[in-house]
Amino acid sequence: QVQLVESGGGSVQPGGSLRLSCKFSGSNFERYTMNWYRQGPGKQRELVAEVSSGGRAYYGNFVKGRFSISRDHAKNEVYLDMNSLEPEGTAVYVCNAELRVSPDGALDYWGQGTQVTVSP
Repeated sequence: QVQLVESGGGSVQPGGSLRLSCKFSGSNFERYTMNWYRQGPGKQRELVAEVSSGGRAYYGNFVKGRFSISRDHAKNEVYLDMNSLEPEGTAVYVCNAELRVSPDGALDYWGQGTQVTVSP
């Protein structure tokens, strides 16, 4: 069983920075694709960033070079460094772990989320 616990959220002014962390408890962390999603008030959940087991990163179009996702296999953690935050970045940020086990199936785990608020 996998558990994900996020930390690092908080309130920040526009233009500020935050680092989110996600602690993975369980086996085979190195095999999982790790994702950060966010859901703002009244909005649909959207993918912020993804990092593959091999370290390849992918970002949502809105990131525009401001965020960086990374993972530490020694600590079983994944990080999201966010810079130049905008008010539109106010959301609950949620960590997700995904492992494809067959062409039609995947193991999929979610954290509880951490609130990020960007306001003057």
